[in-house]
Amino acid sequence: MSQFTEQVLEAYELAKEARGKAHCPYSRFQVGAAIKFKGNDNIYRGCNVENASYGATICAERTALVSGIADQGKQIVEFVVVVTDTSPATQPCALCLQVLAEFSEPQTPIYLANKKLIESETSFGKLLPNPFTEFKV
Repeated sequence: MSQFTEQVLEAYELAKEARGKAHCPYSRFQVGAAIKFKGNDNIYRGCNVENASYGATICAERTALVSGIADQGKQIVEFVVVVTDTSPATQPCALCLQVLAEFSEPQTPIYLANKKLIESETSFGKLLPNPFTEFKV
């Protein structure tokens, strides 16, 4: 029996599928992600989409996040699954973590995976313990 819930395993499969659709002619590094929001059964997936103007590139995690927000409005992330083809599995970049900070809690699970399996579970707070937050005067 798997240590992961059915929803996490479904998200893993969706992230693997999305990874195969990545547009990454520059890095050749395919990434897929899936995000589930609290109180919502939908799982939103994304892949990295690179651009010749590198700054216009968007990572898989942010693609999944903005898809969910476009569909449901602002939500709190329940969990994130990231799939690459590395071992150990690759964690989200700092830019993605900072964007996720507005929609995640420190204990939000982040599952790191490759094409073979989910290798590890960590938390948002472990990956980004001190996110930049809203500026207050």
